[in-house]
Amino acid sequence: MTVQQVTDKKGKQDAFDIRNEVFVVEQKVAPDLEWDEFDKLDSTIMFVDYDKDGTALATGRFRVLPEYGKVERICARKIARKKGSGRRIMEAIEKEAVAQNVSLLKLGAQTTAIPFYEKLGYEVCSDIFLDAGIEHKNMQKKLS
Repeated sequence: MTVQQVTDKKGKQDAFDIRNEVFVVEQKVAPDLEWDEFDKLDSTIMFVDYDKDGTALATGRFRVLPEYGKVERICARKIARKKGSGRRIMEAIEKEAVAQNVSLLKLGAQTTAIPFYEKLGYEVCSDIFLDAGIEHKNMQKKLS
C-alpha cells in the first residue's frame, strides 16, 4: 500500500469517489456540503492511499493557511478501516506540512473519530459543534 499526492484527473477522481462513498452515501452528507471551492484550487493538496492492486482505499486533503495547516476530508472505505490507511494518509499530510514549514495542524474531527486522531498526537481544542449535521470537535497538533 502506498500513499500518493494526487494531481492528475484520475487521482483526484479517486479521492472524490472515496469521499462520495463515505460522506455522501454512507453518512448521508448533502453533496452541496461535501463539495466546495477548495476542491478546485491547485493549492489544495490531495492524497490517496492505494492498495497493491491499485484500489483507492483512503483519502485526505491538506491546505496551507497563513497561521496553520488545515487537514480535511480524511476518510477510508469500509474495506480499508482499521488497516492503517487513515494513518498513512495522516502521515503523508504531516510530512508535506513539515516540508512546507507548517508547524501547527488543525482539523475538525467527527466525535467518533477523536480516538483515531488522539493516537496520532492530536488534542481536542473546542467544544462539540455540528458540521453537516454530524457532531465534531476541533483538534490540533504541533509538529516538531
